[in-house]
Amino acid sequence: MSGHDVYAPGHLGELTQVIDSQLVDAVLEETGSRERRVRLLPARVVVYFVLALTFFERSSYQAVWDKLCAGLGEIVVMRPCASSLSRVRRRVGSAPLRRLFEILAGPVATPAQTGSFYRGLRVVAVDGTTLTVPDEKALTWHFPKHVGEVKEFGYPLLRLVALVECGTRALLGAVFGPDTTGELGYAHRLLPHLDDSTVLLADAYYDAFDFLQAVTDTGAAFLLRSTRKRRPTVRRPLPDGSYLTTVCAGKDRAGRGYGRLEVRIVEAWMTVTLADGTRRSELWRVMTTLLDAEHYPAHELIALYHRRWQAETCYFSLKSTILDGRVLRSRTVPGVEQEVYALLTVYQALVRVGGDLTTARPGLSPERISMIVLFNAAADQIVAAQGIAPHDPVILVGAIARAALAGLLPKGKRRRLKARVRKRSSKYTFTAAKHPRKPQAYALAFETLANGTLDNANVP
Repeated sequence: MSGHDVYAPGHLGELTQVIDSQLVDAVLEETGSRERRVRLLPARVVVYFVLALTFFERSSYQAVWDKLCAGLGEIVVMRPCASSLSRVRRRVGSAPLRRLFEILAGPVATPAQTGSFYRGLRVVAVDGTTLTVPDEKALTWHFPKHVGEVKEFGYPLLRLVALVECGTRALLGAVFGPDTTGELGYAHRLLPHLDDSTVLLADAYYDAFDFLQAVTDTGAAFLLRSTRKRRPTVRRPLPDGSYLTTVCAGKDRAGRGYGRLEVRIVEAWMTVTLADGTRRSELWRVMTTLLDAEHYPAHELIALYHRRWQAETCYFSLKSTILDGRVLRSRTVPGVEQEVYALLTVYQALVRVGGDLTTARPGLSPERISMIVLFNAAADQIVAAQGIAPHDPVILVGAIARAALAGLLPKGKRRRLKARVRKRSSKYTFTAAKHPRKPQAYALAFETLANGTLDNANVP
């Protein structure tokens, strides 16, 4: 095949089967971003170019364009200059990338995947993180830098809050903006993704009454850690050592009465034993609206809460595997928004490839699929321009999935404590000496206040 084709660079290799050209065209039409006449750089191609930037963070605009064209053979394509690629990014904007992510976002696990469900409820976790944006005046008005007693310091930060399906680590939804708004402010915008088929896991930051009431109003259950400031009173003890109590909210501005929410408290000691023999114990107090102690035993809830760290693994994939710890490249607010939605879209597309693989290989745990392998295999397919068109008949295990199968992670839970070395003084003295200087394997055990020790690894 030869000749000039302005649409030929518009692909993501085999990942184009997840984000196909018909979908991109429909999104461009819906968001009003499609051109009125065919250009040398059509909007469809620009969307794929922006997505490809996510795979090649260390490459320049023209280098990424060359990678999109490297495997096209005899097809003649133009080679635009960097300024032209920058202008077409601005022309397309962030709306198509946002809509692409909204379409791809959603649960991936089937009910047969036990790691994503607990007694018929889909397990999801909410948490927040920050991404670093360039220190430019065009950005700091929207993403302000932190200000100390004397001067500003560090890079401007973007706060990202996501709702993550445990097990598959798929994104059900994500919101972001300046870090001057706290995680709770963004988390409220994710509540429409919850319903009575889900149980929400969260850390202690999310135990504000208004948020808990809003979660309950969606029909979803929640399970989260209670902050130390709460001093719950035992209203009714339960056989498994947990107890029912009531959390209240103060009067609102209109002077209306206190809000009340019935919850169940489970208290347990958590003990972490490192490979070097170091032991650390602390008291956990988790709060839930799963009130039935017979149907939801206390030791299972303590073990279930540990799945909340799936959100942290998701952020590790976004920030370390895909971004490679780098500052975002865009230097305008619309450009940053476009780049972040492209990042989230690529991540979700890779998760869906992993979901297809677990569908084709029943019994394969999603947690054994390496995001690094998926990401690198997808990047290789972009350069080779392979697998762009779907197979006939359609197959679930393509080149990317085959690479993931060849690089499966070991079976069982991989418990390793991340090393943290404090390079300068910190005001958070209570964290001192809590983390090892080198990564170590660890064993985790829970001891409920009534039922003795239980190893989390043995709990479904």
